[in-house]
Amino acid sequence: MNNNKNFRSKFINSLRNQGIKNELILDILAAIPRELFIEPALRTRAYDHDALPIGCNQTISSPYIVAKMSEIIFERDNMGSVLEIGTGCGYQTAVLSSLFNDVVSIERIEALHLRAKKTLASLNFDNVTLIYGDGYEGCTKQSYFDAIILTAAPKVIPDKLLNQLNENGRMILPLHAGGSQKLFRLKKTKNGIHKKDIDDVRFVPMLEGKA
Repeated sequence: MNNNKNFRSKFINSLRNQGIKNELILDILAAIPRELFIEPALRTRAYDHDALPIGCNQTISSPYIVAKMSEIIFERDNMGSVLEIGTGCGYQTAVLSSLFNDVVSIERIEALHLRAKKTLASLNFDNVTLIYGDGYEGCTKQSYFDAIILTAAPKVIPDKLLNQLNENGRMILPLHAGGSQKLFRLKKTKNGIHKKDIDDVRFVPMLEGKA
């Protein structure tokens, strides 16, 4: 038990050293067993700084990227509903579940959708709705969200997703920019969309349809 606590403490301190400052998010990451979202053969690497394969040519983002995206989507007084595009293994979904009142997450690959559904249910994340569908279409069952987060990179900002943001809502997404990718934070206001360049990143491409 003490060894586990020491290990988690080192993990959180490493994120602090990389610039993560939101203590609530650090507490959430310390509490969620990341190894349960990883393939059994790779669980000893669950807290490494690297992205790891989760099957179906997809990856789980590095702990830093999960923490960073969670930190920049956080607004203390506007944490009602969030739409996630790209459930993957469900780890980012679990973090969002601990931050927002309601989480809707869409995954286009059925095998990953089913696996994430089983993992999240086993950990009692009961404010999450998982959808097997095309992320470009967004969520047709709910009109507007306070926040939207994409864990795959489109070539252009999807209009249908922008249209599902509440006024004063925000979107976090990686976006292709020439031969590289950039992480952006968008803010939807009555005067238009404000776009902020956050960092260079590398995500799997966002694809249309279901698989």
